[in-house]
Amino acid sequence: MTDTPLDTAFAAMEAAPGDDSARLRFYDRLANSELVLMLGAEPVGDSISPELFDVQETRFVLAFDLEERLSAFAGRPVPYAALSGRALAQMLAGQGIGLALNLDVAPSATLLPPEALDWLAGTLEHAPEKAEARPERLAAPRDLPEPLLKALDARLATAGGLARRAYLAKVVYDNGAQGHLLGITGALDGAEAALAKAINEALVFSGLEAGALDVAFLPDSDPLTAELARVGLRFDLPEPVRPERPAAAPPGSDPDTPPRLR
Repeated sequence: MTDTPLDTAFAAMEAAPGDDSARLRFYDRLANSELVLMLGAEPVGDSISPELFDVQETRFVLAFDLEERLSAFAGRPVPYAALSGRALAQMLAGQGIGLALNLDVAPSATLLPPEALDWLAGTLEHAPEKAEARPERLAAPRDLPEPLLKALDARLATAGGLARRAYLAKVVYDNGAQGHLLGITGALDGAEAALAKAINEALVFSGLEAGALDVAFLPDSDPLTAELARVGLRFDLPEPVRPERPAAAPPGSDPDTPPRLR
């Protein structure tokens, strides 16, 4: 079976145990991966009963990043729920339950203790801070870490349909503060909070402190948009892929409302 992105991120973390950036990239990939969680019974509404097993007095749920891996592990048809890693972490946070990931069936097989899931859920809850300052001068971005640029590109690639494009530039504000600004244009009404949170997560999982990057939402008619387009690094967000027909959302598909344990 071909390695998955989660396998690749896990291998990079294992190869560099002292590299915090590699560890953060693995948890970022875990949070944004779709997992299949092995259940002890069929879901009832938005409540689920995961299969649990004990290892040295710690309880674990079983989840896999491919349905084929769940089937290979179980060796028989079993009920499951599909949900994101972030929804799973939020569901298990504070429960004293760990995650057995891809157990026995993949190179990314590992046991993540309850404290790791608590940390991940807490990290994902961090929200960007609001501030008011008017950019005075813009210039081409400089000296930005490669992990941050890759993380931004990946995050914006998953935000298709929420905005049209983004521009990254070095900025000097009217209060004398300096930094980098990501100007987002064509954002849908109500999508600003989700976009700002996604950019904030790109910062966190790149190992950079919050505040290293500012985000502004701009209309196309704003003179600042034209200046950003002239000097900034441009990111084009993909067009959304629209399903042919609406389908009922499975438990855990909405990160804002993770499934409930029962």
